[in-house]
Order: sequence, then C-alpha cells, then structure tokens
Amino acid sequence: MADITYHVVKHDEGFAYRLGDVYSEPFPTHEDALAAARAVATEHGLSGDDAEISFQDADGRWHREHADGTDRPASSVVDDVES
Repeated sequence: MADITYHVVKHDEGFAYRLGDVYSEPFPTHEDALAAARAVATEHGLSGDDAEISFQDADGRWHREHADGTDRPASSVVDDVES
C-alpha cells in the first residue's frame, strides 16, 4: 500500500493543496484549503469498486492497469503554511 501526503501551501494569490507537483484549485483562505485537503485525504482512503484504468506516462506511453477498489493508500495532510 502506498503512502501519499497532501501539502497545504500558498498558491495563486490564495491557498491550495498539492500532491507531488499537482495543485488543487485555489481557495481564498487557508482554512478552506486545509478543510478541502482533509476531505480529499479522507475520501482517498474509502474503498470503492474495482476499475480498469489507463494513463499516459511522461514518455507518452499508455499503460492499462486493474485497480482493486479495496487497495487504498494511507493518506495524510501536512500544513506547509507558516502561521
């Protein structure tokens, strides 16, 4: 099982959460971004249906995988905004 961490940061004249290099939509307040990140992290841990997924990697190659709906990552939120 993978571990993922969402980071709450200042972004686009507001705040956002990010996973790796991918940012959420901007939120007007730090509290809004933190609440959204916590909600996403919680949802990430919920079991779902099995699915067949396809994605393109950085080299442009397409991959297909089976995603087991019960194989959920452990997720957490780190607040990187200085108080």
